[in-house]
Amino acid sequence: MKQLVCLLLFVTITVHLFAQLRIGADKHYLQKKDGTPFFWLGDTAWELFHRLSREEAVTYLQNRADKGFTVIQAVVLAELDGLNTPNVYGDKPLIDNDPAKPNEAYFKHVDFIVKEAAKRNLYIAMLPTWADKWYKDQWGVGPEIFNAQNAKAYGAWIAKRYAGAANIIWVMGGDRMPQNDVHLSIIRAMAEGVRSVDTNHLMTFHPNGGHSSYEFFPEDAWIDFHMSQTGHKVGNADYKQNINAYALEVIKPHINGEPNYEDHPNDWNPGEKGWMDDFDTREAAYWNMLSGGAGHTYGNHNIWQMYTEERVPVNNARTHWQTAMDYRGAFCVGYMRRMFEKRNWQKLVMDQSVITDENPEGVEYKVAAVSADKDFMFVYIPYGIKTTVDMSRIAAGTIRGWWFNPRDGRAIKLGEFGNTGKKTFTPTSVGRGSDWVLVLDDASKNYPPPEGR
Repeated sequence: MKQLVCLLLFVTITVHLFAQLRIGADKHYLQKKDGTPFFWLGDTAWELFHRLSREEAVTYLQNRADKGFTVIQAVVLAELDGLNTPNVYGDKPLIDNDPAKPNEAYFKHVDFIVKEAAKRNLYIAMLPTWADKWYKDQWGVGPEIFNAQNAKAYGAWIAKRYAGAANIIWVMGGDRMPQNDVHLSIIRAMAEGVRSVDTNHLMTFHPNGGHSSYEFFPEDAWIDFHMSQTGHKVGNADYKQNINAYALEVIKPHINGEPNYEDHPNDWNPGEKGWMDDFDTREAAYWNMLSGGAGHTYGNHNIWQMYTEERVPVNNARTHWQTAMDYRGAFCVGYMRRMFEKRNWQKLVMDQSVITDENPEGVEYKVAAVSADKDFMFVYIPYGIKTTVDMSRIAAGTIRGWWFNPRDGRAIKLGEFGNTGKKTFTPTSVGRGSDWVLVLDDASKNYPPPEGR
C-alpha cells in the first residue's frame, strides 16, 4: 500500500511540475500545454541508466539542470553491451535477453533516475532500446533480440510503466536507419505498442549520422516531430536538414538530436584532423536554431559513454565524464537558450537575404533569421567577419543593436540608429572561435538585453 501511495504521489508531482508537451499550431515548434514555448536543450547521456550509480546520476542531472538543459536523452537497453554487461548494481535489463522478461531490479534504477530528473525539471527523452538490438550493422554489439511481435509487446510494457511520468518523451530507433521491411516492421510495431498505452507523450525517431527520421517516416502518425543526426565532422551543414524538413508535404517540428560532439575526434580521425571543441558545438547549435530547429541537442564524446579511465574508450574518449561535464560547450548552449528566450524565438524564420555580402557555404557560413512580426533579427557570424545586413527586414524606424557573445553569454549594446536600409557591422574579434550573434531590435519594443547568463 505504501508503494502505491508513493507511486501516486510521484505521478501527481510530475504532472504538476511538467506541462505536457504538444506540437505548436505552426507545426514548427514544441509548446507546453498552456501554449508557452518549450526550448528543447538536450544532452546525449546514452549510457546514463546503464553505467551510472544513483549518486552519480544525481550529480550528472544536477549539473545539467544548473546549466539550463531541459532534456536528457538516455537509452534503456543501452548500446555498450547493455544486455549482457550489468549496471553498477549487477543487474541486467532482461532475463535471458528476452524482452518479455524485464528485470524489475534494473527498471527500479531507471525509475529512480526518471524521478530525479523530474525533481530538476528535466525531461527524459527515453529510447526503449538502442537500435543494435534489431540491427547490429557493422559496429553494433547487439544481440539482435527484437521482431515485430515482441517489439510491440515491449513497447506496450515500457509505456505502461512510464505513462504516468510526465517528463517522458519517447524516442524510437537509436543510431540506425532501417535497411529493409523487417526493420521497418519492428520500429513501427514498437511505436504502436507504446501508442496503444500512452497517447499523451510525444514520440520521435533517432537515426544514424547524416540522416533524419523524415527519410523513412515522413507521414507516419506516431512521429510527432522529426529528429536528425548530423554527425561528427567539422562543418556539417546542420541547417540543411531543417530546410528539407519544412519542405515536406506533411510538416512537423525538426530537432537535431545528435550534432558535433565536443571533444570528439573530427571525422573519427584525431591524428590528421584533430578534435572538435566548443566552437564546433556552438556553430552547429546556431546553424540549427536559426534555420528553424525546434530545439537543439548538445553532446560531449566522453559523457554519452560515461567514460572513466577504468573503461575501454569508444572512439578515443580521453576525459573522465565528470570532468567533461564542465567543458565550455555545455555552458555555451545554456547561454544560447537563455538569450533566445529573451525574445519570442519561436517567431524566427530563416532569411538568408538579410545578409548582403558574399556568403559561401562552409565553416564561415553566416545564418540569419527574422521574426515573423519583423521586430527583431538574429545573425550568426561564426568567424567574426564584417557583415552587411539589410535592415529593412525589420519594420521599424529606429533600430537598437547588440552584439551577443556566444562564448561568455554577455551582450554589448551598439546603440540606436535609423533604419536606412543596409548597414555594415564589424565584430570586435575575427577568426575561428570568434563567433558572434548580431541582434537587431525594433527600438520601440524595448526588449531586454540579449544576455545569456
